[in-house]
Amino acid sequence: MNLYRGCSHRCIYCDSRSECYGIDNFDGEILVKENAIDLLGERLPRLRIRGTIGTGSMNDPYQHIEKKTCLTRRALEVIASNHFPVHVITKSDLVLRDIDILERIARIYAAVTFTVTTVNESLEVSIEPCSPPAAARFEAMKLLSERGIHVGITLMPVLPYLTDSVENISSIIDEAARFGAEYIIASFGVTLRDRQRDYFLEKVENMFPELAGKYRQQFGSSYLCGSRNTPQLEAVFKEKCLEEGISTSIPVYDPLDTGQLSLF
Repeated sequence: MNLYRGCSHRCIYCDSRSECYGIDNFDGEILVKENAIDLLGERLPRLRIRGTIGTGSMNDPYQHIEKKTCLTRRALEVIASNHFPVHVITKSDLVLRDIDILERIARIYAAVTFTVTTVNESLEVSIEPCSPPAAARFEAMKLLSERGIHVGITLMPVLPYLTDSVENISSIIDEAARFGAEYIIASFGVTLRDRQRDYFLEKVENMFPELAGKYRQQFGSSYLCGSRNTPQLEAVFKEKCLEEGISTSIPVYDPLDTGQLSLF
């Protein structure tokens, strides 16, 4: 469910700038799908299978314009009224505004996953210039967890030469454990193609000039740009998650799990 086209968080690595998605001026013009709530209200009652409704893969449902439009909140109201499960991916603590609706949906299934790429504040400002700070995301995660909502982290992308250190990965897991994360989904690299690659490398060249050449030399026009440290990072990730009791996959909605005890 994509309620907007474009995103105001302006993360330098966002794959949604790629030509295949057909979103021109991705950072500058946010298009609002004004009829989305009506369409959702019409279609959900017709669906026979109550699959989990996801949002946040193409843009952030809690980007800045959401404060004004409340489009995501209104969509959650429709989802709650139709008794569907939901999974929200975001970088924003604005999700706390809708904790009352998410709590209702959580009687069936509700998960909120926060993307966290670094806990280094200065680096965070460089690569995610208009997103709420990771510290605010962790605080929001704790509050949601306390209300019975599944919470976790997408630790992706992991940017080669920038965020692919053992120290960074370990720090994120430590904070995740401290603030109640149930799961962390990780991918140790970044995807780059066509105009998104151009945009990313331009930003890297401006902010970290010594790294742009490394990217071009190592990855060229490759779509999947994995960290050279992937084997080490994967080992540390799995070990630390195991130590902290954090799953490396998200709990999924089971329509057959009613939460009721068997009659016999």
